[in-house]
Amino acid sequence: MNEERWRLPDGIDEVLPPEAARVEALRRELLDLYASWGYELVIPPFIDYLDSLLTGTGSDLDLKTFKLTDQVSGRLLGVRADMTPQVARIDAHRLRHEAPTRLCYLGTVLHTRSDGFAGTRSPLQIGAEIFGHDGVESDVEILRLFVATLETAGIDTAYLDLGHVGIFRALARQAGLDRRQEMALFDALQRKAIPEIRDLIDQAGVAAGVGDMLLGLPELNGDDALHCAAEVLAGADLPVRAALERLRRVAEETARWLPALSVHFDLAELRGYNYKTGIVFAAFVPGWGLEIGRGGRYDNIGHVFGRQRPAVGFSTDVKRLIAQGPQPEIAAPEPQVMAPWSSDPALQAVVARLRRAGRRVIQRLPGSAAPRTAAELLVESGDGWTLCPVGDSAEDS
Repeated sequence: MNEERWRLPDGIDEVLPPEAARVEALRRELLDLYASWGYELVIPPFIDYLDSLLTGTGSDLDLKTFKLTDQVSGRLLGVRADMTPQVARIDAHRLRHEAPTRLCYLGTVLHTRSDGFAGTRSPLQIGAEIFGHDGVESDVEILRLFVATLETAGIDTAYLDLGHVGIFRALARQAGLDRRQEMALFDALQRKAIPEIRDLIDQAGVAAGVGDMLLGLPELNGDDALHCAAEVLAGADLPVRAALERLRRVAEETARWLPALSVHFDLAELRGYNYKTGIVFAAFVPGWGLEIGRGGRYDNIGHVFGRQRPAVGFSTDVKRLIAQGPQPEIAAPEPQVMAPWSSDPALQAVVARLRRAGRRVIQRLPGSAAPRTAAELLVESGDGWTLCPVGDSAEDS
């Protein structure tokens, strides 16, 4: 016998009782929460055509996606690493609503390598999206629902990291950078490698004024980042200033709705840069270095499906929410009712009635021991089948 057969691949986990019960309970709570806000549930397929899964995401998902060949069509398939492109397709191609559409989703995704969700390669992804509205209001609604998601999971110490990818993107255009130069500078910004950023700006021959603004981006973080940015980016072109103004308006409106929320600004943090088009955000909890959820605006993702609509949304991992939320003591198993193995219609009627009332009823398999959690037995008497405490009947021998 191979003693290694019980092992799971790195980053792949299985959820056991009672943790699975917690995951299922939170899943139900969150979907009920989204429904109460008007978000409709969709269930995209686990496997899809590769070009559909990678639509609008650039190379962001390519390296994370498991690929295989469809034996029916011969086309490349992918195991979804993110459900957002599939939900965008549903909105653009299947629903085709004119009014704003609110959709939510939940399901396992699979990554070739671990990401920010605590090293797992199989997150239970849950998220919500608004399609068809490009205003500050939809940005803020998604942020509010994201925070409500964390609170539903019992996480009330999270802080928000908020930025806008349009600021750097417009500055790169103003500087006249080509795609290679832009992405090299993007990579250095993510690492806040200021000497490298300075060298790249010099090598590209960027004008001094624009170069100073690019070099100032890594310093534009913290609670007063927006105030400082207004001075540092005062000489920027209109698209840069428009993106900064949008971020300011989102921050102000969010503060009105969520005055207790701790918000941190970072204008060099560009999550999902290859497909995000506006605000970007992530949530963190003290003592945990990785993000617990993320989101933002991605207005171009539906273009390839024939219907480009504004879009903003978020996603997180239900299993990570459970791990970062409060850890209640594990309750003792609920006392069960044990019934004999019998097809007697009268017995089955009593069993069905008890189960409908919420009781857990187990029929004892012949030759098996009684469950340790059994508290009552169904025994036959002159009055039919009645409940009897364990130990009060010969049936418990």
